[in-house]
Amino acid sequence: MLVAPSSNRVYADAAPRLAAAEIETVLAAFGSTPDVAPIDLAGVDYLTISASGDEVVPALSNLSATFALFEREGELLRPIPLQRRQFYPSDLVTIQKYQGKTNEQWTRLLLNVTAAATKRPSKWLDGGLDVMDPMCGRGTTLNIALLAGYSVTGVDVDRKDYDTYAAFLKTWVQAHRLKHTMDRGASTTGGRARGREFTLEVAPTKDAFKTGDTQTVRYLSTDTTDLGGLVRAASIDVIVTDTPYGVQHGSHGDRLSRRPLELLDRAMPAWIRTLRTGGTVGLSYNRHVAPAENLALMLEQHGLIVVTDWRDSPFRHRVDASIDRDLIVARKES
Repeated sequence: MLVAPSSNRVYADAAPRLAAAEIETVLAAFGSTPDVAPIDLAGVDYLTISASGDEVVPALSNLSATFALFEREGELLRPIPLQRRQFYPSDLVTIQKYQGKTNEQWTRLLLNVTAAATKRPSKWLDGGLDVMDPMCGRGTTLNIALLAGYSVTGVDVDRKDYDTYAAFLKTWVQAHRLKHTMDRGASTTGGRARGREFTLEVAPTKDAFKTGDTQTVRYLSTDTTDLGGLVRAASIDVIVTDTPYGVQHGSHGDRLSRRPLELLDRAMPAWIRTLRTGGTVGLSYNRHVAPAENLALMLEQHGLIVVTDWRDSPFRHRVDASIDRDLIVARKES
């Protein structure tokens, strides 16, 4: 594997190690035990992967750091065609730039690892996932899920983020001349106002749109701790989100609380209710403000089974002096 370059210098330094951890974690979900090691060939850094199974090439093709795959043939490298799930132009993910935006490769890694940990990891590769980001901000997770052909729901109480993302997505589909419909309005249940929402239905081609082979993005500008009547119970396969890092970006100090565990504890019942049995929750978090053992205990107290190693996590890496970033994944068994 040739690891994709990253525009983020700090993330680029950690990328090969994180890529190796992603490879091992994802392939393990398909019953493979890969041997992964770094190697230098003609002055270029690669990762060598020894693994077997029908899902190996499709899985490797869709990892966050995969730039190219090759098979060794003596002194030569033979390119392996990628089987990448990419239904829309990549600028859907890369074009937005704003302070506090999470690195796209890390968001994709979080989604991959969380999806592979479900009871049916094959849905990650066949496009059958229903994804939700319950603290979605300006939509990085939503864009990555849409790019891969999944339907996705986002939730965020910040009205500015909601308006900004709705405007971006509308402009983007129009610029790319994609057939779509977009509805915006108020969210109400039982006559009670719950916030605002929009739903975008889109397809990569006109023929796909005509036949109903579409993807849906739904964004709810509402309280993430109270989703009853807004998101159907047992309708989501994968919940992934960036939890508050305790670092203020712009005017979002209230939302980015220094007590993320309190927010997660309040929100978890609403999130779990939307999750299918066998579905998973994947959280990106800052160990400085959410100690790993406390976060794992909280997830278990809500009836989830933690499936990643939070004690000696291979995904832990330093973003800056204030952010010691990691991920944790837990599954709903019943």
